Amino acid sequence: MSRRRDLFARAALQNIPKILTLQDRNPHSPTYGCFDRNYWLYRIIDFPSGMAQEFCWPLALAHEADLPDNPFHRQPEIREWAVAGVRYAARSAHPDGSCDDYFPYEKAGGAAAFSLLACVSTCRLLELNDEEIVSFLERRADWLASHQESGRLTNHHALILLGLHELGEWLGTDRWAEAAERRLEQVLAWQHAEGWFQEYEGCDPGYLTLTISCLAAYHAKRPDERVEEALRRAVDVAGLFIHPDGTFGGEYGSRNTLNFFPHGFELVGRWMPEALAINDRFLDGLHRGLQPCYADDHIIGHHAWNYLLAWRDFVPERGPAEAPADERRYLEGAEILVERRGDARLYVALNKGGAFKLFRGGRLVASDTHLSLRVAGRNAVGHLIDRYDCSVDADRISVAGSLGWAKHKLMNPLAMVISRIAMLTIGRFCADLIRRLLQRLLVTGKRAAPFRFQRVFEWEGNRLAVTDRLEADSWEGVESCGIGGHQTSICVVMSRTFQPAQLQPWCELTEDIRRLAPGEAFAMRREL
Repeated sequence: MSRRRDLFARAALQNIPKILTLQDRNPHSPTYGCFDRNYWLYRIIDFPSGMAQEFCWPLALAHEADLPDNPFHRQPEIREWAVAGVRYAARSAHPDGSCDDYFPYEKAGGAAAFSLLACVSTCRLLELNDEEIVSFLERRADWLASHQESGRLTNHHALILLGLHELGEWLGTDRWAEAAERRLEQVLAWQHAEGWFQEYEGCDPGYLTLTISCLAAYHAKRPDERVEEALRRAVDVAGLFIHPDGTFGGEYGSRNTLNFFPHGFELVGRWMPEALAINDRFLDGLHRGLQPCYADDHIIGHHAWNYLLAWRDFVPERGPAEAPADERRYLEGAEILVERRGDARLYVALNKGGAFKLFRGGRLVASDTHLSLRVAGRNAVGHLIDRYDCSVDADRISVAGSLGWAKHKLMNPLAMVISRIAMLTIGRFCADLIRRLLQRLLVTGKRAAPFRFQRVFEWEGNRLAVTDRLEADSWEGVESCGIGGHQTSICVVMSRTFQPAQLQPWCELTEDIRRLAPGEAFAMRREL
């Protein structure tokens, strides 16, 4: 069992060298402790990302992790660099304790929440306590306690809840107790009756596991019947999204993430064994090397600290995982359908036009993020969230609607100059308005494209057929057409990571479209 436990730690520790590479480790440098390499070394951006200072926590956990072959265990320099990370978070913060992430004067709630929890946890772990750091943490906590960001991102509020509680407990004060209670009430209010928590326009299984992790850590310190009930329902629905091969979630979620944060399942597993079964199946995939790569410069720390916490709090006594029985779970609120038939497992996002994953015999056989067309330099796709016409019967599932224009807006020099002028003047006083505008531009909402589709899933016993039909008044201007297994088109930080399952080939359909006469419909049937 210890070998399986160590999989969590080893997966995290392999990222520590990159985290150290991202950090300025020169004690005489004015940016000593900064983890944003684009800022302190390449100098291609004009402010440091406050989110990056979260990386101090993986260093502190690696310093304390006593397991064979951990080269970072109790190394004085690792401790020193973790502390330097906390100190730079303090020096680079705004006077009110907030920080930026993607543009200056953004005052990003998510970055402040992640880094507050990381800095407090690092201080507690390394027994670091001085006036400068405590003053900074108090200011950041005060800012978070009063700040409400745009968009419904439940995981951010769960992080704030946990960060405020951890800081108050460490300092022995109830200064943020009322604010923490308000955040808890907000998190619980955003839990759907089906068990999932709101993330932008619906349910994202990956971020659900982060919310579970934060609530479970809070509940372990401060038991609460409301939280326990919320965790039971959340873990129950999360269990639907652990795939037969040990991978988790994906493009059928509202934010397209492949995230899996295991720590909460270990904590909940102390009183709900089903949670441990989810982690055990995830460990099977981790052992086989099927998990995503999180080694992006901005997000590498998230899973590193969570994996190390899962290793630390691993529950040694675990029962055998029961094979799931054949069943269909249709989450009408989330508009996600999960179905098990024999050796087949189907995951369908009805609110994303019928994007789906299909497994057979424990192996991924099809991942489909719907039709995609290049039209006069623009991209029309079927996977954007919308209210589609859906019908769900015993052996037939149908989804119909229009394709939407993908969100591929990029920066250019002129737009960058304008954005900087805006943020350095009026934008610094209305950062949340700018954030709402960017969310609307890059993440939420859909503009319909002039293509109408219908996707039908039909079961014959355990065999599945998928039929696609696409109509247009004219096919003129269509440059190419196909179906990808991992195509997404909204700007979500932790999406579009690589996973070995994405090696599935692109399904090229351009020639089929070119043969169509004006007004003629495209149709294709696949037996999977």
